[in-house]
Amino acid sequence: MRTVADLGIGEHGFISGFTDEKLSLKLLEMGCLPGTEVILTHHAPFGDPIAIKVSGYTLSMRREEAATILINHK
Repeated sequence: MRTVADLGIGEHGFISGFTDEKLSLKLLEMGCLPGTEVILTHHAPFGDPIAIKVSGYTLSMRREEAATILINHK
C-alpha cells in the first residue's frame, strides 16, 4: 500500500487509513479524513518537509508524518 510520502509532485491519492494511531488523531483534526483526496504540491530541496493540498488548504508536514497516511487511487 502506498503512503503520502510516496507521492511525486502533482500526484494524488485518496486517504484510506493511518499506520500510527496517536498521530492519526492530529491528522484527522487537520482535515486528513478517510476518503479525502490529497495532492502533493511541494517538497523542500532535500525532500523534507512536504506540502499537500487537502480539504481545501495546503498542509505542511514532515515526510515521516506523511509516511503514516495510507492512500489508494480511485
